[in-house]
Amino acid sequence: MSARPVIGEHPLTGPLTLLFAFACGAIAANLYYTQPLLALLAHTFGRRESDVGLLVTLTQIGYATGLALIVPLGDRLDRRRLICGLMALSVLALMASALSANFLMLAVLSIAVGLASCTAQLLVPLAATMADDATRGKAVGTVMSGLLLGILLARTVSGLIADLAGWRAVFVFASALSLLLCALLAWKLPHDRHRGPLAYGALMRSVLQLFAEQPVLRQRSLYGAFGFAAFSLFWTALSFLLRAPPYSLSESAIGAFGLIGAAGALAANAAGRLADGGRAALATRVFAALILLSFVSLWIGVHSMTALIVGVIVLDIGVQGLQITNQSVIYALDPQARSRITTVYLTSYFIGGALGSTAAGLAFAAGGWPGVCIVGLIIGAILCGLTLRQRR
Repeated sequence: MSARPVIGEHPLTGPLTLLFAFACGAIAANLYYTQPLLALLAHTFGRRESDVGLLVTLTQIGYATGLALIVPLGDRLDRRRLICGLMALSVLALMASALSANFLMLAVLSIAVGLASCTAQLLVPLAATMADDATRGKAVGTVMSGLLLGILLARTVSGLIADLAGWRAVFVFASALSLLLCALLAWKLPHDRHRGPLAYGALMRSVLQLFAEQPVLRQRSLYGAFGFAAFSLFWTALSFLLRAPPYSLSESAIGAFGLIGAAGALAANAAGRLADGGRAALATRVFAALILLSFVSLWIGVHSMTALIVGVIVLDIGVQGLQITNQSVIYALDPQARSRITTVYLTSYFIGGALGSTAAGLAFAAGGWPGVCIVGLIIGAILCGLTLRQRR
């Protein structure tokens, strides 16, 4: 029997790229399955919906912890073993969630599910490593498209399964899907060469060193933070608009509205191809401009569903396109540090998202939907200004 090929000698084929994309989507979906189930969980455990809403926060805390403390290990450990180990943890945590006897047990398991979901951010830089220079942007775009679709479809899938078979069946489904993916990844991923005995503390210090020494990484992290701030600002405030007249939509209709954002996935490959063609600077400015312009349409959308839908599509294309362009650029900086680069970039990314979500409530309270759009226009204008000053 021939030895398993190692990363660096095994090309990123089309089928393997699609497996990465599907796996990233399924893993990211694990972070969002709980959101449509909060009312059912509150009834099952005799808790208020505000109490069970903590489960979403705990899942995100677990994810952030994995992003900060586990993802950097992808630069030092065998990534195949690390990915499969985290997938096995995901299988166990999801199945145990289905069997939860009380709220406290489910809360602890939510942290474990979030922690294991950082696997997606090991797969993205791995795809960048396995792809050649000419197709790296396209490969990252395809994988990120899968991740985005997983996020968008998670709530729909969760609601459908819960309606048919109850909330526990959602976790059984997610566990079975994770088990299948764990087996496929264990079979298809090449081995990774052990890359040295750098101590964990030194590895974590090197994350800060990368941030200090790589101006392009700082620049792209800043772009990502502003882009995700605009995204989070809009999606956090949207429910405030849609619940009130003239729309007065139900919760399920508001949830389905998010599927319009799937158009953002279409931007991924286009952004990747521009980056592969050496036109990352142009792509960055175009996508930043789309983020700015989207809030003009969104402002008109206070009284026009058509304008609102157009604004959503333009915003998601801008944010997703900017994300793919950023990642295509930063993964070319240091092939031996792509997992740590991911940690730096996504930490900035989620800080921007948290600030955008916070600004949404404050802006809506102060000025209603126009107030939200004004903040969005300011964020977009700053982002455009930054990209116009971008150095080659």
